[in-house]
Amino acid sequence: MTTLAHDSATLTRNALTVLQPGFTGTSAPDWLLRRLGEGLASVGLFGRNIASPEQLAALTAQLRAERDDVLVAIDEEGGDVTRLEVRGGSSFPGNLALGAVDDTGLTHAVARELGRRLAACGVNLNWAPSADVNSNPDNPVIGVRSFGATPQLVARHTAAWIEGLQGAGVAACTKHFPGHGDTAVDSHHALPRIDADPDTLAARELVPFRAAIAAGTKAVMSAHILLPALDPDLPATLSPAALHGLLRAPVADGGLGFDGLIVTDGIEMRAVADAYGIERGSVLAIAAGADAICVGGGLADEDTVLRLRDALVTAVTDG
Repeated sequence: MTTLAHDSATLTRNALTVLQPGFTGTSAPDWLLRRLGEGLASVGLFGRNIASPEQLAALTAQLRAERDDVLVAIDEEGGDVTRLEVRGGSSFPGNLALGAVDDTGLTHAVARELGRRLAACGVNLNWAPSADVNSNPDNPVIGVRSFGATPQLVARHTAAWIEGLQGAGVAACTKHFPGHGDTAVDSHHALPRIDADPDTLAARELVPFRAAIAAGTKAVMSAHILLPALDPDLPATLSPAALHGLLRAPVADGGLGFDGLIVTDGIEMRAVADAYGIERGSVLAIAAGADAICVGGGLADEDTVLRLRDALVTAVTDG
């Protein structure tokens, strides 16, 4: 019998490394700076953390004074979902407007300018773009965040947006894999279900994600949605079949062949939290193939970080 020995300090540090937590306030709290020194490698920013470009630049500088290679992530889509201009509304068109114009050069230019502004403020990972095909008109959460209702249109604008953003030095995180467009439920509040067959998923939901991977997206964000054609029991974020068996699997084996960073959608969203709890949900996500746990849109405190860290450590030590 083989016994695995784990250095507790290394394991604790590694558990912190996979978290992307948020916090409150426009400067970094002491607890966050302390955890950066202990192994935390990424921080997520939201509208509550941003008052002006100058303040944001000072905040990211404060984080990098503690850890110079920290990933500073944000959810900046333009249009309705903006953090840089949360108080007055985005001055950039959102995805639906860009898809309606259907000029990929314009989409590239918009994303590049957004990326330039993010980079100037010290942000280097953007949880965007949305590559969801908005095929269900009753969708309560995607809507105008999608480039449109046809896979090919969404695919070409997703690729252009990624290339523009990353051309400015900010990593893209394409979401919400494997596609949140054909849902009538918001995963912030409950677990959506898509009953499409595998051929429909391949011809509709997966087309923009294949384009995103071909365009070089650095990261992909998983969705908390149940797709029985992939996994009858577990939502995509927690499903080895979705993350390892589809997203990671080689193209020759029918997968997407993605080898970048897999980030979960907010683990405290009720689609996961109500059924599994955030601790078990985080453990299942990492076991399924996720590399990073996004948390902090709703739970933005030190206790949350410590709960998730300890759950991951316990899961490893328990085998």
